[in-house]
Amino acid sequence: MVDLFVDRVLVKNNKDQDELDTEREIVMRLQNRILMLFFASAESETCQQFAPTLHDFFKQLTDEFYVERAAQLVLLYISLDQTEEQLENFLKELPKKSLFLAYEDPYRRELEAMFNVKEVPTVVVLRPDCSILTPNAVEEITQMGPDCYRNWHEAAELIERNFLSKEDFEDKSMRSFSDPVRRLKYKVEDEKKKEKKKKKNKNRGWGGGGDDGDEAEARGGGGRDDKDGGGSMW
Repeated sequence: MVDLFVDRVLVKNNKDQDELDTEREIVMRLQNRILMLFFASAESETCQQFAPTLHDFFKQLTDEFYVERAAQLVLLYISLDQTEEQLENFLKELPKKSLFLAYEDPYRRELEAMFNVKEVPTVVVLRPDCSILTPNAVEEITQMGPDCYRNWHEAAELIERNFLSKEDFEDKSMRSFSDPVRRLKYKVEDEKKKEKKKKKNKNRGWGGGGDDGDEAEARGGGGRDDKDGGGSMW
């Protein structure tokens, strides 16, 4: 899911309309979460009628007044409005914790085509890996309310956040997409160090003592892989 928006700017639906415009911010907000892409238009009466339902649905799953721990859920409004004024007016009907794409962002129309949106409102529900969980959840949300999130959660196979400490989660989230290459680089460097130490010990006539050194080196060098690889599920 992060790949869909890593080079984009997401805007918070708060008073200042703060922007998420760095890889770090995007990853922290979207990683290991179910994403709801809400395609709608202010001029559609059906969208106007559905907006309060969606607002309550999202609030009951993410507001601490209703739940002890917010659901791993993100709501992103993809405006199909004809004017920026329509977009701004419709945002007032949506939760403050939701996100949106700016009116001038052409990616709105790209997403519309990408997910083959034929009608509004449409709520495309995505797993963290960007695969489609539900092509249009409007009816499901209307009929089941927050209960349908349990089905999404199980189908998306989300990793529970309480399996990791806050530090582990932040460490995992802050890694760049080049981490697998970097870990391989460290592994190769560690192997070179081991080989160099073997030759050095052999030249000094230490004999079998090199094996102990190798084990110590493996224990010492392993710390770097553990740090980057994170022995976590994420």
